Amino acid sequence: MILLAASLFLTTPAPLDMPRAEAYIVREDGRRWLEDRFNRLDLWTSRAVTGRWMDEDGRVFTLAELVVAPPSVGADATVTRVGYDAETVAFDKRKVVAKSGVQVEAFKSAIRLLSPVEPAERGVPPRQMCRGYDDIDYWQGTNRSAIVCAFLPEKSETWRLAVWELVPEDDFDECQKAFEREFLESEYADLSKRLSEDSSASSSRKGAAKAGMARNRRSANPSEREALRRDARHSVAAYEGWRVSDSAEFTVLDDLPGGGSFVSSLTNEFAVFRRKYSAAMPTPIDGTNVLCVARIYADRGEYLDALASDGLTNMVWSAAYWSPMRRELVAHLPESGEAELAKTFRHEAFHQYLSYATAMIPASPWLNEGYAQYFEDMESLDWELGKRPGQDDLERLSEMIPSVLAMDYAEFYAGTDRERQMKYRLAWSVAVFIEKGARNVRHDPFKTLKADYIDTLLETQNMLKATNAAFQSKDLLRLFVSEWLRFWKAQ
Repeated sequence: MILLAASLFLTTPAPLDMPRAEAYIVREDGRRWLEDRFNRLDLWTSRAVTGRWMDEDGRVFTLAELVVAPPSVGADATVTRVGYDAETVAFDKRKVVAKSGVQVEAFKSAIRLLSPVEPAERGVPPRQMCRGYDDIDYWQGTNRSAIVCAFLPEKSETWRLAVWELVPEDDFDECQKAFEREFLESEYADLSKRLSEDSSASSSRKGAAKAGMARNRRSANPSEREALRRDARHSVAAYEGWRVSDSAEFTVLDDLPGGGSFVSSLTNEFAVFRRKYSAAMPTPIDGTNVLCVARIYADRGEYLDALASDGLTNMVWSAAYWSPMRRELVAHLPESGEAELAKTFRHEAFHQYLSYATAMIPASPWLNEGYAQYFEDMESLDWELGKRPGQDDLERLSEMIPSVLAMDYAEFYAGTDRERQMKYRLAWSVAVFIEKGARNVRHDPFKTLKADYIDTLLETQNMLKATNAAFQSKDLLRLFVSEWLRFWKAQ
């Protein structure tokens, strides 16, 4: 058992969630931009937890950094990342070591929030202090199902908290000895170098936040982008093998073996396609502060864990998805390889773009899924693997367009696989027509279709009202269907 327990530390990483965001539209000086706000406790927890690992028997090992005090009880109002940075209070290691005062109570509160068991009122030092630490305290109290240990490495300003959740057959005393011998005296020393850079960034958050708030008075929260980038980097800082690739508008996290060149090319393609998305679907929302985060797992199991954390267990067949709550595009490398992943990314990255373009207000599936396929297929005119419907099929499909345009997501996804595929492809054909055929119609009657849709969606937050505004009248909708049919018959 000891060998099995000791082998757990830092071996099998478990995905860390980014905090869930709530979207608000801010209007100022004639501009509009998206402002993400978070529950203070959710934001504190996501930044405090550095890494989480688990083994096949159910043991879970969590490492956290106690940099700032947790929010006070009842402080549940939402806050931006920058606003949170400006209000945080850093722990003073000397006051915590002295074990007295207000900071000690906040320190206990932090442990209570991160501990799976009720912690003791006062920490208990180990029988023998490990080398390389100024202080070590155990906080699990009388509960022997988890080891909860706060420790302060020498020459460090940051307290760490390690939590090892055991399984019923474990011998607690033997596990504690293994924890001290294998983690405190060995594996943490290897990990600390990887954590030092991220810890330095954490300790400077307050100063950076004040500078960001000053800049915020002049523009649309420019520092929020960097705060999100820092949080994304923090989420993988403890995991060996994870890389972070940054560009002006993107941060890509991956643990692909030898995936550096692929991720670089993918990041470059992101930039190209983002410009195409913007040209096809312009928005009045100021997106200069947007950061597109993508996380690519080499291991499909970790990807499935991420799906489960978002409640998307019905998408186990997928290779990638966009998580608007966590502001992440999540993927794994499929067996079909990098080319298929790049294609899937083009699809999901459009969902990501449109979410920001509409301030996270859900757009109609005909537009969201139709344009995602349009860009996934590299703007191709191939209906389905080079096979287009016959003339009679096109007539039948044209009659379906009004109902597909009016569908919500439940209706769009309903039916058999074949029926769903037909609705997807019909939505794609509408997007193709809008981009490649509509502007050639006499008098350009559909010139403002997309702008009318986006403007109405932002004002009403209702996708059906937005569709009705885009097509304006039954006569214009009939003309759209007629010209769609003319366009596709000519291909």
